[in-house]
Amino acid sequence: MADYSALEKLLHHLALGSAMRGEMIHDIEKGMFLKAAPPDEGRHVFVCGLARAGTTILMREIHGSGAFGSLTYADMPFVLAPNLWKKVSARGAQAGEKKERAHGDGIAVDQHSPEALDEVYWRVFAGKDYIRKDRLTPHKPDREQIAGYCDLIRLVLLRTGKTRYLSKNNNMILRLPALAKAMPDSTFIVPVRDPASHAMSLLAQHRRFADADAFTQKYMQWLGHHEFGATHRPFAWGSEEISGDPATPDYWLARWISAHRALIEAARAHDNVLIVPSDGLAGDPALWPALAARLGIAAKPLQEIRAMPERAAPQIEPDLTKKAAALFAELGDLSRMAFG
Repeated sequence: MADYSALEKLLHHLALGSAMRGEMIHDIEKGMFLKAAPPDEGRHVFVCGLARAGTTILMREIHGSGAFGSLTYADMPFVLAPNLWKKVSARGAQAGEKKERAHGDGIAVDQHSPEALDEVYWRVFAGKDYIRKDRLTPHKPDREQIAGYCDLIRLVLLRTGKTRYLSKNNNMILRLPALAKAMPDSTFIVPVRDPASHAMSLLAQHRRFADADAFTQKYMQWLGHHEFGATHRPFAWGSEEISGDPATPDYWLARWISAHRALIEAARAHDNVLIVPSDGLAGDPALWPALAARLGIAAKPLQEIRAMPERAAPQIEPDLTKKAAALFAELGDLSRMAFG
């Protein structure tokens, strides 16, 4: 983002800076291409969870199967008009040079890399339903909004020449129960990471993006990314009080507990919501083949999934540690029930 040209920044403003323009661009795309898009046959895959849980790497491994179409960096900034943008832009013709993404986590991306971009749809068409000034709340999209999302999926499949869609979107956990029910043939994968290490990773990213420049802040908001940094708005369920200091690990562990309570409820209520231990994917040779079989893809040798680094946490409030450990154990039980 720091090396974007003035023209690139202007295009991002035009495509993403106004919900009204976003709707208009998407309407043009649908009018031109939706009739030619393949029917929605379901069996899509959605990777979601808290940021820093391993969602990106897992999505990239699944995408490597070649079975799925996804939004990629080449679709930016006109992610709501992937076919129109492909016609008028040269972006995506070549993958280009791989560069480490802004997170500084060793993940390199190019124009063909899939990324978390479809939250733009939800922000444009339903942002008022879940984006608050100080938090993001559970979102129950109505039938029309879900149908519109399925239209976007079909448009991406038309652009990619595939019949199954793959998305990684951390905000999806806010609408997970509604979409899992509405899309029973699809699979929703939730990677889960050791809570203390996860909290420390979130804290590190919060510090990394705390002083982001103005354009980076706008970019993050346009894509619906509020997980950490200067634009942070926590996920919050019900009327829970959000307290604590985001500069401390206690705050992030409390957010981990809140989110995973909701994820446990969703996994217990819907068979197509799968809890997957991130460390297990790297350490248990049986887990990846079992997951691939559930998704109906070949279990190719893993290319990027690796053991996630343990991050030493300073003294955390004992009650939070106890609650997180109990939830982590329960999540492990749910994963074993799903995969044996």
